[in-house]
Amino acid sequence: MTQLNQMKRIKILVTDKIGNAGLSLLRQHADVQEAYGLKGDALLAAIADADGLMVRSGTQVTADVLAAAPKLNVVARAGSGVDNVDVPEATRRGVLVVNAPGGNAVSAAEMTIALLMATVRKVPNANASLKAGEWKRESFKGMEISGKVVGLVGLGAVGKVVARILNGFGARVLAYDPFITDEQADRIGVQKTELDVLLGQSDVVSVHVPLMDATRNMISGAQFSMMKRGVILLNAARGGVVDETALLDALKSGQVGAAGVDVFAQEPFAADSIAAQLVALDNVVATPHLGALTYDAQEKVAVQAAEQLIAGLLGKPVQYAVNKLENYVEPIRA
Repeated sequence: MTQLNQMKRIKILVTDKIGNAGLSLLRQHADVQEAYGLKGDALLAAIADADGLMVRSGTQVTADVLAAAPKLNVVARAGSGVDNVDVPEATRRGVLVVNAPGGNAVSAAEMTIALLMATVRKVPNANASLKAGEWKRESFKGMEISGKVVGLVGLGAVGKVVARILNGFGARVLAYDPFITDEQADRIGVQKTELDVLLGQSDVVSVHVPLMDATRNMISGAQFSMMKRGVILLNAARGGVVDETALLDALKSGQVGAAGVDVFAQEPFAADSIAAQLVALDNVVATPHLGALTYDAQEKVAVQAAEQLIAGLLGKPVQYAVNKLENYVEPIRA
């Protein structure tokens, strides 16, 4: 029996919308069930006979979900962050978790720059004022990025692209990332430094780290107190990395002059939440997690994740494994 025929008898469940190119690739190799927006018992029922699972950020792959899927061998995340997947439980159950870390880097970086420019040039407020029939130019005086110090907390795939764009603006770019060397930073055109130094010197602080135990609320009250008064704060990485309550207080006090926020601790957030209070402030530019939401990025990450999922189901080496399974050596047999 050929590998293709083996895969035709494998079921892949897709619970979040992905690019058509990725779906087409999956359909070439397996039986694909698309079932979007599943939660609770509906998700548990759908995954019961699945060999592979494809998700984005909308599906929460919890311990209960993994327990309901005795045939599940691979979970693929069409994107970089896997904070919606219980990776330790997947590892315990022998389920491989893969992602697509580079496909949306450009889109996420460009979103960061969009938030930056909209924030420092007060574009949303000026647009709303003009559409209301007003002409209040002096109310929307902004600042240039050229010559300013921009600190990047994290210099992964997205942070690197942001750094290169900022270099083109003529900014001085600092970076905190314990996983890169001084030589790597030099090649990108940034100065590597410690977090407290970055926070104290930067006119703009932009977050580019994944959400995990070590990074949850890593930018909180203590960190805001280290920053220049009136600093600009950007977060297009992950909600939960920045303490929303502390950010709200810092914005109200003027310690943070303005913020551009694309991600929140809970998505969507409740009308009475701290996030809702943040979004309501005039000095906040907020968007509903649009960082990777471009046609280009969605196709790239869908194909990349599909390739990883198929390889994993065949027991072949995968390039972007999130966890390590000692016993994952044999290909699946139909």
